[in-house]
Amino acid sequence: MKRVLITGAAGFLGSHLCDRFLKEGYFVIGMDNLITGDLKNIEHLFKEKNFEFYHHDVSKFVFVPGQLDYILHFASPASPIDYLKIPIQTLKVGSLGTHNLLGLARVKNARILVASTSEVYGDPLVHPQHEDYWGHVNPIGPRGVYDEAKRFQEAITMAYHTFHGVETRIVRIFNTYGPRMRLNDGRVLPAFIGQALRGEDLTIFGDGSQTRSFCYVDDLVEGIYRLLLSDYHLPVNIGNPDEITIRDFAEEIIRLTGTNQKVVNHPLPQDDPKQRQPDITRAREVLGWEPGIDRSEGLRRTYEYFRGLSPEELRNSAHRFA
Repeated sequence: MKRVLITGAAGFLGSHLCDRFLKEGYFVIGMDNLITGDLKNIEHLFKEKNFEFYHHDVSKFVFVPGQLDYILHFASPASPIDYLKIPIQTLKVGSLGTHNLLGLARVKNARILVASTSEVYGDPLVHPQHEDYWGHVNPIGPRGVYDEAKRFQEAITMAYHTFHGVETRIVRIFNTYGPRMRLNDGRVLPAFIGQALRGEDLTIFGDGSQTRSFCYVDDLVEGIYRLLLSDYHLPVNIGNPDEITIRDFAEEIIRLTGTNQKVVNHPLPQDDPKQRQPDITRAREVLGWEPGIDRSEGLRRTYEYFRGLSPEELRNSAHRFA
């Protein structure tokens, strides 16, 4: 039985990856320091004989006994609310954490896949964004702690690949959504749905003309799984190229939830990307992958998940959007 270590296992994406690898017959070792992760996301796995959990910060030395075939490094705050609140930890998990896990991969002769992000492109001057574009990033702006942590992560990953011969994979993840997102993580989709469920007006930053492209989590996990098992070591965009403006997206949420909220405008945060759309040509050609779940179906599934939250959870999330 192959063994895989998944960091950030109690987070949104990490928990779905744990599910997938268990389903595929792997022994899964989950690791998370629970700064932004939640054990509720993986509590259904504690009864599985092929699952172990380590409460650990990967920015510190990482030890895993026994054989290790694969490492998926998904430990990192991923929301502006989080990484603006804990900027040093965000930089450390992308640098020290990645260094520790690359060293572990080298010792164990394991293949490692690191989770990068569309944020390496910054506020892009090229549209849609393809993997050969180097980006337009402000390294000292408020988002720089996340953007540059991920850019460094890619650089050290490639250095371990070229200098030490470590088997590495790099996925650049575009906006992803689905069940187990934190309603209060500040990203646009849970923010809008949370506001609709609480009967609040929907908050748009700027005039709402900025665009995003939303990929359902099951599609993303499939792309990551294919990339890990591929022979391709350069970065690959995984996301849904179906682009929509934030204003139009707010109207979609209002129709989905059947509420009658207004849309209100707040000032646009510094360095907020104006456009975000992946060019997935490389994923199609190398992995034979493209998203299969359209936004209407993905939003329906996600809304049903959020509707199942308790009234207390809805109330506790409200202040994060103020």
